[in-house]
Amino acid sequence: MIALLVRDLRLAMRAGGGFGLGLAFFLIVVTLVPFGVGPQSELLARIASGILWLGALLACLLSLDRILALDWEDGSLDLLATAPLPMEAIVSIKALAHWLTTGLPLVLFAPVFGLLLSLPEPGYMPLVLSLLLGTPALSVIGTFGAALTVGLKRGGLLLSLLVLPLYVPTLIFGAEMARRGVEGLDITTPLLMLAGITCGTIALLPFASAAVLKVNLR
Repeated sequence: MIALLVRDLRLAMRAGGGFGLGLAFFLIVVTLVPFGVGPQSELLARIASGILWLGALLACLLSLDRILALDWEDGSLDLLATAPLPMEAIVSIKALAHWLTTGLPLVLFAPVFGLLLSLPEPGYMPLVLSLLLGTPALSVIGTFGAALTVGLKRGGLLLSLLVLPLYVPTLIFGAEMARRGVEGLDITTPLLMLAGITCGTIALLPFASAAVLKVNLR
């Protein structure tokens, strides 16, 4: 399992998968927002949490088609399917690799990008915590979408259409948690909802992804 994780991390760095690409896109979104809505600090502070969460979601979406596509193209996915390792574990490792190369960098750099949007000081900790809780769900859901569209030519658009509706609950509660943190309100309810969504996706979706992959590999 560790060898497979290391392999996927190396592929992400070599093939330009998610490593660096998500951060670059996140930075572009954060940089362009003040040009679109105006440079007023009060306005930016009001919308900063939502913009940062939306940017993180779209950044994760960029590299989803590479989670399984490279293994499908070189035949590695067929070999992995015949390995002693259960397909559910393989899918979980790939989701973890995607989060480590895409989600985790976004969590670490979110405070820096928050400065560019004049995010109030009380909002930094809830923002980072919401991203830390929510981005694993984005990777697991994205892996499920990648399993559904693996092998399809130009399936990137279809993947986005399938995954985006599933991302909405995570986006709602993640942004709400960050917003409440900015306003000094209690964040317990969105935090529990976000944690529940993430735990539910991690517990259930690897089995669904594995079942879909087995059908596609027949």
